[in-house]
Amino acid sequence: MSILIAVLQKDLKLTFIRFGITVKLIMAANKIKIVFLIISIFLFSCKAVTPAPEGIVVPKKPKVALVLGGGAARGLAHVGVIRILEQEKIPIDLIVGTSVGSLIGAVYASHANSFELEWEAFKVTKDDIFDFTIISSRMGPVKGDRIEEFVNKVVPVKNIEEMRIPFIAIATDLNTGEMVVIDKGPVAKAVHASSAIPGVFHPVNYLNKTLVDGGVVDNVAVDVARQKGADIVIAVDVSGNLVNYEITNLFDISLQAVNIMGNEIARFKIKDADVIIRPAIGDVGMLDFDQKKRCMTEGITATQKAVPAVKNKIDEWLKKNNANAKNNKQP
Repeated sequence: MSILIAVLQKDLKLTFIRFGITVKLIMAANKIKIVFLIISIFLFSCKAVTPAPEGIVVPKKPKVALVLGGGAARGLAHVGVIRILEQEKIPIDLIVGTSVGSLIGAVYASHANSFELEWEAFKVTKDDIFDFTIISSRMGPVKGDRIEEFVNKVVPVKNIEEMRIPFIAIATDLNTGEMVVIDKGPVAKAVHASSAIPGVFHPVNYLNKTLVDGGVVDNVAVDVARQKGADIVIAVDVSGNLVNYEITNLFDISLQAVNIMGNEIARFKIKDADVIIRPAIGDVGMLDFDQKKRCMTEGITATQKAVPAVKNKIDEWLKKNNANAKNNKQP
């Protein structure tokens, strides 16, 4: 190209110098240089964005769901579970939570950071969840306003659609007995509805329904994760030991009844999970928020034992679903 421009420059000078316009011709030659430069850049750019050859297959990745069950104070074990999964770089593409599982799940789904989750979890107290009232206690002694206030304080987004990790809260329609899957709308209202233990919390009027704790119909909602396209499901069951000889009032009766109900349902539905994690916290009381550290530690221990099984499931899925990619790889 430079030779061509040089020749053009020379010829133009020789031809038109007689007319006293050498400067103008040199400018014209420079314009030719610019034109050739633009053409070269354009051709190079076209080459740079040439699509990849056909036949190359992009490897697939499994959609991994974490399903967190209900269990009141025992749910703090979920925090330890999440810490280890994050440390082991096990991806979480969907979180499904019931009752306290929805609370822990919402905090993590909004931050996607186990350090932030632990920070908030260590601060939570029974008073952050239970706002007892004597007035209008006909539907239950706990109003539930405080749990919404707590969620609004610790979750940096207002709506489920804004979560960093897709999130679902499970509730129960008190009038029909149907499970209600909440995957959009206000986070605080979803967590409140999912955690509204019948006989303890006032039912929550939301989505034109009267909603109570999701544990009444599905305490560890593995089936919902499957319906939402999960390839691998990690289920965390914190219902643990059902034995409780310290039942002295209606409040205790309601907690124990929901715990028994949720545990029985989970025994059947949880079988469809790929990996089940059960922290050893059966002796922790449902309202014993003073054992946070113990619950988290047991969550860590149980998950460390489960990590090899989780990684094996992921590896098996990758080998099975990417066999064609290997066969079609270009030499």
